[in-house]
Amino acid sequence: MKHIHFIAIGGAVMHQLALALHRQGNKVTGSDDEIKDPARSNLAAAGILPEQEGWHPEHITEDIDAIVLGMHAKADNPELLAAQNINIPIYSTPEYVYKVSEDKHRVVIAGSHGKTTITSMIMHILREQGLGFDYLVGAKVEGFDQSVQLTDAPIIILEGDEYPASVIEKKPKVFFYKPDLTVLSGIAWDHINVFPTYEIYLNQFEQYLSGIKDSVTLIYNNEDEAVQQVVKSSAKHLKTMPYVTPEYHYEDGTAIIKTKYGPAEVSVFGRHNLLNMQAAIKVCMELGIDEADCYDAIGGFTGAARRLEKIIDTDNLVAFRDFAHAPSKLQATLKATREAYPNHKLIACFELHTYSSLSEQFLSHYAGSMDGADEALVYFSHHAIELKGLPPISKEEVERHFNKQGLKAIDNRAELEENVTAILNETDEPVCLLLMSSGTFDGIDWKNVSSQLG
Repeated sequence: MKHIHFIAIGGAVMHQLALALHRQGNKVTGSDDEIKDPARSNLAAAGILPEQEGWHPEHITEDIDAIVLGMHAKADNPELLAAQNINIPIYSTPEYVYKVSEDKHRVVIAGSHGKTTITSMIMHILREQGLGFDYLVGAKVEGFDQSVQLTDAPIIILEGDEYPASVIEKKPKVFFYKPDLTVLSGIAWDHINVFPTYEIYLNQFEQYLSGIKDSVTLIYNNEDEAVQQVVKSSAKHLKTMPYVTPEYHYEDGTAIIKTKYGPAEVSVFGRHNLLNMQAAIKVCMELGIDEADCYDAIGGFTGAARRLEKIIDTDNLVAFRDFAHAPSKLQATLKATREAYPNHKLIACFELHTYSSLSEQFLSHYAGSMDGADEALVYFSHHAIELKGLPPISKEEVERHFNKQGLKAIDNRAELEENVTAILNETDEPVCLLLMSSGTFDGIDWKNVSSQLG
């Protein structure tokens, strides 16, 4: 048994890793200046919720075997300084995950988008086929109680993020997993606070591929020009395997894909998700599962939380919640819903929530990204901009940058609820409501909004 202490234990993945290590029988302690649900409830249920919020350097003692440092912790964190002072080994989350999975066959899903969906699909197929595996995924997946699992399974499936690992380890998280099999799903400039130019961002993926050991299989999106570019420049030492979107059509909103085994009905929809599915199937085939069995299993996949997640389904209204926040993701999600619901009026609500999306430098990249919607609303919070230390933006600026006739920018939660309710009440035709954000629209209860319709 080891004693592992988490600095910033309240993070979405951090607390799940803490729980996984606790289930293995380790002594797990932690700290954070604020712990919200679901982390608070999950940690409390396991008996490892810190007694007090805040940083407590007096708890950092020589009996601790390892410190796991979350991104939320700053360089002057008093617990971090105390650990450095007595030379306790300090790990970022990915470094510690690698340490405990060093002897496993590591499958790493990398890329700017689609990572969570591909990882979730692989998990679903492997479980349906009875293959034992561990995993780390960035969202709640239907049928799985945790988002991190560590056992004695021989395989681990890892969602690999390009964001820096910690305040003292600036290299991307994905660099530390050292894959035995990897996917590159797509590249679209993101995290501009860390990667101020597209070239710097692209270079992270070149470095990632260059750093992988010889002859590892790389499964890559052959429909993405940037991916093609980095594969050509940086993957000559790897075994490369491209994937593309399958042939498909819709029947009553359900996607039917063409396979050599006959037509296959799947629960996900949208070209980008069917592309993700091909990556997942190729991974599972590399892990020894028959292709026909992969298609049988994937038919029952219902998705990861907030990845085109259906939250309302009535005769006149279907609503989806989606994590889309980058311009390319907005376009893909709008196209997917338009294809699946061609006879519905498409109302799109998007929240500017990430550092990149709220930055005036990046806003111009959203031009045309919501053109696929019949009605478009863009919400942002001045408080969120303040918290991120960014200069203020106006509703007029947002509308100008999105450059869509009729698009309305809103900076007040109550006004957003009123606008959506009004649009829905004024519409006679069936509606598809698409809610896109990596945040929560400041906590709006959309089911309650829909229940107030006339």
